[in-house]
Amino acid sequence: MSHRIWARYAVRTSQEPQRAAEVIAGEQSTGTFTPIPGETDELRERHAARVEAVRPAAGGWHELEISWPLANLGPSLPNLLATVAGNLWEVKQFSGLKLLDLKLPPAFLDKYRGPQFGVAGTLRLCGLSAGPVIGTILKPSVGMNPGETAALVRQLAEGGIDFIKDDELQSDGPHCPFEARLDAVMRVLRDHAQRTGKLVMYAANITGEIDEMLRRHHQVVRAGGTCVMVSIHSVGLPAFTALRRESSLVIHGHRNGWGLLGRSSDIAVSFIAWQKLWRLAGVDHLHCNGIANKFWESDESAVASARECLKPMFDVAGKGCEIMPVFSSGQTARQAPPTYAALGSADLLFAAGGGIMAHPGGAAAGVLSLRQAWEAAVQGIPLEKYAATHAELRSALERFP
Repeated sequence: MSHRIWARYAVRTSQEPQRAAEVIAGEQSTGTFTPIPGETDELRERHAARVEAVRPAAGGWHELEISWPLANLGPSLPNLLATVAGNLWEVKQFSGLKLLDLKLPPAFLDKYRGPQFGVAGTLRLCGLSAGPVIGTILKPSVGMNPGETAALVRQLAEGGIDFIKDDELQSDGPHCPFEARLDAVMRVLRDHAQRTGKLVMYAANITGEIDEMLRRHHQVVRAGGTCVMVSIHSVGLPAFTALRRESSLVIHGHRNGWGLLGRSSDIAVSFIAWQKLWRLAGVDHLHCNGIANKFWESDESAVASARECLKPMFDVAGKGCEIMPVFSSGQTARQAPPTYAALGSADLLFAAGGGIMAHPGGAAAGVLSLRQAWEAAVQGIPLEKYAATHAELRSALERFP
């Protein structure tokens, strides 16, 4: 196991499942469509993928486990993708194929840095002794200029927010250039920190070409910031790992575009498998959707993804690559108790846009309503009972029925 890569798949096929599994193993290692000179028994013994398990699953599906020798590719994330998620979706023997999970050998830790801050570092930089981190997304998504953005940030900081992020659509547009926005926002946050002792974590969206991301990262460092945000699918693994090698900041990973990979019921990649690549590459936070979200994903799927973020990937002390899951998408005070009950932990970033800004009492009351909701959740007190003595929570429950 320590020198092999394992992948688990769900497949639907009209062929005999064992034979179909062998097609995958051959296609993704030594084989081709016909026997060829040079593919000797000795070569196959050293380099062929192995079918480790084939078992029936519900609805006419089968689960397969296939492993590869690490020596085929070495500890390389781009080449790992070519191996476990390359031509497989082209293979005609399958009418359905999903990558469900991955197990990687510790050799990958010798090359990739993994998360630099994770849960503990994020809590420390936010001035918190325990989770959740209460956060928000700057809205409108686009359209505000740097001055308007900074004014909104001031309102949120004074309201007691822990974390503020740019929207994924807002990076360096001409109406709100990155440098001008960063300067305006960080002036507000530095001033707030001087007065209160709390520096709000601001995830500045640095998504761009590799040289642009590195330059923007260094600008955030000089401005006194603690976090940057990257649209991980937009930049890809090699660009992200280049950033991580240079980074001294928390890296907030946004998974926009995930639905293209995960939504289909027939051809898909599980986020449980996919998030492991980004954790190894070095993300500290990763979006996992949320309970009762506004998108297509089920509560069970969102919670399973978040749980995985908190589980160690490797049995190596201090190098499990655990990260902070981010719950977002239509979150309000109402989702705090079911989120806590399902996850069994408050080690998360709870990001609400409308759930804060649309509160009848304004942003400060919106932030406080979320804190009160999480206090109730952690203490096991029903929201309605806690709201009887907490006006901000009571207003939130009335606003978000």
